[in-house]
Amino acid sequence: MNPILPMNYYIPDVEARQWKDKKVYLYGSKDIGGNDEYCSYEYQVFSSEDMINWQSGGTSFSSDKYGPYTANHISPLYAPDCVYINNKYYLFYCQADNSEGVAVSESPTGPFYDAKPVIPADGDAIDPAVLVDDDGSVYYYWGQYHARGGKLSADFQSIESVTDNLLTEEEHGFHEGISARKRNGLYYLSFSDISRKRPTCIGYAVSRNPLGPFVKKNIIIDNTGCDPRSWNNHGSITQINGEWYVFYHRSTHNGFFSRHVCAEKITFNEDGTINETEMTTQGTEGPISCGRELYAFTACLLSGSVYIDDYSGGNNSFEYLTNIHNEDWAVYKYINFDRDITGITVNASSQTYGSRIEVYLDNLESRAAGWVQVEKTKGKFDFQTFTGKITDKPVGVHALYLKFTGPRDNLINLKTFQFR
Repeated sequence: MNPILPMNYYIPDVEARQWKDKKVYLYGSKDIGGNDEYCSYEYQVFSSEDMINWQSGGTSFSSDKYGPYTANHISPLYAPDCVYINNKYYLFYCQADNSEGVAVSESPTGPFYDAKPVIPADGDAIDPAVLVDDDGSVYYYWGQYHARGGKLSADFQSIESVTDNLLTEEEHGFHEGISARKRNGLYYLSFSDISRKRPTCIGYAVSRNPLGPFVKKNIIIDNTGCDPRSWNNHGSITQINGEWYVFYHRSTHNGFFSRHVCAEKITFNEDGTINETEMTTQGTEGPISCGRELYAFTACLLSGSVYIDDYSGGNNSFEYLTNIHNEDWAVYKYINFDRDITGITVNASSQTYGSRIEVYLDNLESRAAGWVQVEKTKGKFDFQTFTGKITDKPVGVHALYLKFTGPRDNLINLKTFQFR
């Protein structure tokens, strides 16, 4: 279910890789929840055997360790990539000061050490991507606004004969965030795409040659609607156990930052093009049983002023929907109504006016299937349980809309809900 990691981890810019042990590994940046800046000074790798349960490998690399190279380049770490060659794992990283380098480890989760610059990418731009071709050649891509690439030297520390303008903002909508893959003889460069006015999309271009020319194709996914101020998107497409997925991120906290990693299945057409997919709550798991308690922050679309925030106090931490105004709504795709239900229970708080939460299926033009009234509580974090009725009993798989109505703004905070 999306987001795919526990709620206290903010891991954007993910490169997903499946190595010889058949586990899936996530290599991404690491945001600090609630911070008003991109990324932290460390990476943290996650792994999973089933794409549902994820384990943290701890800190795999940081910009103040594993030098000597990084000791002189201490700044936030931006999007990485990782490849497996000759029984070693090579982590390619970049930093906010435009430095780019490579570190090595015997383990897919690190720690990665012996960091060295990659010339001439070092000091030039951000967001490295690496592709190991069928003949063993290794290609390196990087850039912002215009992408560069070339074949890596045997020691991975220099790039032979750089090709400029593989992708450009004018021709391809390329903003940043390259990821490189090969499928059926086609080379795919996916990237943060600004062709819809903001780089909220992951688009892609294809070529028969690893260094182009690349032809822009479609959008794979667009995260517009995940947060009122969502700005960018960055991820990767990856084949896992024979099926293809797109990994991407969603913003929270009404800002550009605090980004969660999500994943969706994708489909290819016979000509190699990829169909655009939608954001969902179910992610890679399939429709969610209506009997399951859901965290409100797993909404895949938000409308109005509502956004996701987090709370931490003592041993208690959680994310929730907040800043809910009259006529705002949240969507959860998709819910499988696989049993009879008669009611809905929500865990909510309100220090103002309370709210009526109306339940709709598939769209807001249909008749409300039920509702629950949330009353005023003792404070913002005084979450109480409220129960309402489902009058039109749904059957089958539906998109679930929760619409919030009330006399004014800042109505309630919503933590969880469950059908009964």
